[in-house]
Amino acid sequence: VQLQASGGGLVQAGGSLRLSCAASARISGASLMGWYRQAPGKQRELVATITAGGHTNYADSLQGRFTISREIAKTVVYLSIDNLKPEDTALYYCTVRRGTVNYWGQGTQVTVSS
Repeated sequence: VQLQASGGGLVQAGGSLRLSCAASARISGASLMGWYRQAPGKQRELVATITAGGHTNYADSLQGRFTISREIAKTVVYLSIDNLKPEDTALYYCTVRRGTVNYWGQGTQVTVSS
C-alpha cells in the first residue's frame, strides 16, 4: 500500500492550501491518520492526527490555522492550512497507522513566500 500526498505548492503568506493524501488501496482497520512536516535543517514534527473515531490532535504551536479531516472508508486524509506563514514552509508527510504498522507518504512541498 502506498500513500500519495498532493496539494502542496508555492503560495503567498496569508493564503490557504488543502493537502490531500490517498492510499493506493483501502487500509482497513486504520486507527490513526495524520500529517507531519519537516522544514530544511529541522527535525520532522507532528502537525495533526485524527483517529478512526474522528478525535483530532494538533501540535500546540499550530492550533487554529490547521484543520485535519479524513474519509476513513477511502483512507484519505486532508490537511487544510489557513493564513499560511513563511515558517510553514516544509515538506508535509502523511501517515496512516494500522496496528503496529505505520505507512508514510512521500511528502508534498509547501513553500510560503513573504
